[in-house]
Amino acid sequence: MISEKHAVVLDLGSATTKCGYAGEMSPRCILASKVGDVWLHQANHQNQLYPILVEFIHQLYFKWLLVNPKDRRVVVVENVLGSTLFKETLAKVLFRHYEVSSVLFVPSHLVSLFSFGVTTGLVLDVGHKEATVVPVYEGVPILAAWQAQPLAGEAIQQAVKADLICRGLVSTGIHMMGETDVPKKVGDTPEYLTEKVIQDIALRCCFITNINRGRELTQAMFDTSNTTSLSTCLTHLAPLVTYPISGSQLLLVDGVTREGSAELLWTLDGDCMSVACMVVDAVMASPLDCRKELAQSLLLIGGTTMMPGFKARLNQELKSLLASPKYENMKIPSFKVFKPPAQANYTSWLGGAIFGATDVVVTRSLTREQYLKDPQVPDWANLRFNSVYMEERQG
Repeated sequence: MISEKHAVVLDLGSATTKCGYAGEMSPRCILASKVGDVWLHQANHQNQLYPILVEFIHQLYFKWLLVNPKDRRVVVVENVLGSTLFKETLAKVLFRHYEVSSVLFVPSHLVSLFSFGVTTGLVLDVGHKEATVVPVYEGVPILAAWQAQPLAGEAIQQAVKADLICRGLVSTGIHMMGETDVPKKVGDTPEYLTEKVIQDIALRCCFITNINRGRELTQAMFDTSNTTSLSTCLTHLAPLVTYPISGSQLLLVDGVTREGSAELLWTLDGDCMSVACMVVDAVMASPLDCRKELAQSLLLIGGTTMMPGFKARLNQELKSLLASPKYENMKIPSFKVFKPPAQANYTSWLGGAIFGATDVVVTRSLTREQYLKDPQVPDWANLRFNSVYMEERQG
């Protein structure tokens, strides 16, 4: 363990940012990854992203951490499939504007396994923007087997919004002089459906049902001609809930929205892909001698995996796929899921905090002197930073 001051650990996700110190069990703060109304990962040019990151990092250091940036090393937990522009701009902000002594970029899928003390696992990250699967074998990510699909929290929130515009009702909840309040359609007043309201409804009201119920509901909703099946299905839905908007305004969220919004995670799309298919395909794309061990070491991270019923439904979907003709030759009896030592939304941060508390943060970090001399950030996809490749070129 290093004797100097604990490093700052940052995990800048698409929806939330986790910030804290190396060696601690949980982040000091979890806040939205945006400045004002602008999300960090929506900026598509360095000139636009740089001032946003300057203001956001200033908030982290001087409002939440209360430390001088020059006094601490930095560990950044990154997605290996993330934007190179974001990574390079973040390094520029940290080194040139805040003058930190060193920065160490660590892959989120790899360091997530550090919280368990294992080096092999199949890491499924279902966050806000997308779901990604990266197999890790003996500490080496098998990048040839990665899978990614836009099946995550943002897609669920869009489904919730579409359902509310179609069927949602707004009631005042006030009964005067014996008259009954007549609910109005949300589609007539879409200003109620703000981004914050939609996100809160998806988090508080929605859940994931079992596989039989989910398939029955999906079939009933798409086959509108079969009114008998639809009516039978809808009678057993989750109860309607009321969500307060403002004052006496109540938003009525029906059982179809609560129970069916997350079915898009499990319904096969045009390419026959779903969250469960991604997991099985990642195992199939891995070397043959790694498959069984990977299937016995499934790790779920990301905020969307915390939805009620997610783990049970994933297990049911995986069993159904393994019994199908397409995957029956895999010879894998079942999948086993790790029980994380922390909440799934900051398991990656915790792995980075453990990794940053070792001497690796000293030996492998990119120092400010090196960056000012050659402003290039090490990237796994660039052969320039492959030590074996460089040694061969230099003879």
